[in-house]
Amino acid sequence: MQWLAFFSTLVIITVIIALQWPRMKHYPLKDKGAFLVLLLFGLVLSMFDLKHINGPTTWVEAIFKPFGQFMEKK
Repeated sequence: MQWLAFFSTLVIITVIIALQWPRMKHYPLKDKGAFLVLLLFGLVLSMFDLKHINGPTTWVEAIFKPFGQFMEKK
């Protein structure tokens, strides 16, 4: 986890909320919730080193590789 990326993202999210929240006063609760959830999702993603995490194809390959070997033997 890179702390600099996390805290810089946290500062940016705080600035976004401080600037946009007064404008969102008239928006429904669902819109405000979606706004906060998307910002929180970005904050959580900033905790991971996404360049070095394997993608979904690696997971699918790891799951189905034993089945492929089993099917080739018969």
